[in-house]
Amino acid sequence: MASSYGGGGSMGPPMGSQPTPAAVVPATKVEVSVSCRSLLDKDVLSKSDPMCVLYMKSMGQENFHEVGRTEMLKNTLNPDFAKKFVLDYYFEELQKLQFKVYDVDSQNSSLDNQDYLGSMDCTLGEIVGSSGGRLDKPLQGVGRNAGNIIVRAEEVSSCNDMVIMQIEGHKLDKKDFFGKSDPFLVFSRRNDDGSTTVVHRTEVIKKNLNPKWRSFNIRAKVLCNGDYDRSIVIECYDYDRDGSSHDLIGASQTTLKELSTGSCQQFDLINPKKKAKKSSYKNSGVLTVVQCKIEQEHTFLEFIKGGLQLNFTVAIDFTASNGDPRSPESLHYINSYQMNHYARALFAVGEIIQDYDSDKMFPALGFGARLPNGTVSHEFFLNGNPQNPYCAGISGVMDAYQRTLAAVQLYGPTNFAPVINHVAKFASAYRDGSHYFVLLILTDGVITDMPQTLQSIVSASSLPMSIIIVGIGNAEFDAMEQLDSDDRMLSCNGKFAERDIVQFVPFRDFVGGRYGSNLAVSQAYLAKEVLAEVPDQVTGYMRKNGIKPRPPPASEAEPRGSSAPMW
Repeated sequence: MASSYGGGGSMGPPMGSQPTPAAVVPATKVEVSVSCRSLLDKDVLSKSDPMCVLYMKSMGQENFHEVGRTEMLKNTLNPDFAKKFVLDYYFEELQKLQFKVYDVDSQNSSLDNQDYLGSMDCTLGEIVGSSGGRLDKPLQGVGRNAGNIIVRAEEVSSCNDMVIMQIEGHKLDKKDFFGKSDPFLVFSRRNDDGSTTVVHRTEVIKKNLNPKWRSFNIRAKVLCNGDYDRSIVIECYDYDRDGSSHDLIGASQTTLKELSTGSCQQFDLINPKKKAKKSSYKNSGVLTVVQCKIEQEHTFLEFIKGGLQLNFTVAIDFTASNGDPRSPESLHYINSYQMNHYARALFAVGEIIQDYDSDKMFPALGFGARLPNGTVSHEFFLNGNPQNPYCAGISGVMDAYQRTLAAVQLYGPTNFAPVINHVAKFASAYRDGSHYFVLLILTDGVITDMPQTLQSIVSASSLPMSIIIVGIGNAEFDAMEQLDSDDRMLSCNGKFAERDIVQFVPFRDFVGGRYGSNLAVSQAYLAKEVLAEVPDQVTGYMRKNGIKPRPPPASEAEPRGSSAPMW
């Protein structure tokens, strides 16, 4: 961060740097979608809640590494996952893939807490080379008849358009005997072989035959792979709790061109079974396009080149649940031969983000400790200076962290809201797109001020700010998973967050296991995981506030930020 708390610089690669000669440009990017059929039912009183995890092993790698996870779909043995995997495809390389399907039984991200439903091994080339780019194989590893997995690969369009859409329904059919329908929409794109690929689901609106769903953003490359004339199927269902028997209210087919040009602002929902039975059948309701606006999606690098300054702040948990720092069992134990997990997580993330900060001065905060003056604080500066939180570089933060351990008493409770509000105060002063704030919280346990934390995050979601939480140790982090709202927006007192700004990762997932004993490798993958969402969160804020990238500075050699200290 630059000399201003909120005035950090943003730097790209060093001037005059040359690309590595051995670097290979990917032949193309492909999007991999996943569906399953006839999965095993592991739940007694309901059906399985499946999720698929993708692993990959590229040329020269010894072990598979996790690429990502789909969303979890409740109570279904025939899931069509909306979340896709985007991979670099190299024709000349053997890229081994492993798809593992789990029944999600716990909010804990650890796969050890989920029921394994089977796996399928293949190569990316095998999928791409299959007829229509579609591979259908049985799941293995749990005995016979574990069901099938269908994976499809499609080249990703270079289209950068963002679609902002809102739909409402009118006079939908009543499907529930004792009440009104609980409708939701499913958007799918039509494939060349006539099949469809699910790309988006709306929220469920309870007991309403005239619903108005929340506005949503979806990239044109996801909705129709950038082809405005490609058929899009919109299905309206009545939600049932068992998940596998949502009742179809009706469906319609359109294109993005029709939706965006206004030539199809209203269309009928047709239920094929009802239409076949009644010659007088008209429709099962009507959908109206409240909004379908297309905007160019500017990239993260365009904002960086235009002078966007990233501002990095770290907040460290000094509560007593971490254990006595003098004991080797403590999560804060300082070992002269090896960094503890707090230090490793801080170094892994800070090493990446410091490249986008011109003077590399970082505010470092602590919470949950009793200070030398006897007060318990949930917002204090690690460098001991009550007037200025800055540390010189990541090494300066590490030094301040170690000095603080020797000076304070680990105490409690674990309150997040004060440090979130601290950074939000400065982010609120820079809504013009010139600065973006990233708060890294390192913690070992359960949040004790959850209502206040929820309120702080919902309020901060309108600001140029992201929050990364890394869980240290082996505690249950279910509350943290709740804050990482990938599948739904957080809400507090009836107010919904404007954006998803939180990313949570448990550090234990990157220790040993598939990452082996190589600390550098595990730290690299940790940094990749926790920082992966930041570029989209930056562009999402800019888009929502109508901010476009500024022209690149006349001279890259000129400093990008100037400011007076603010804390």
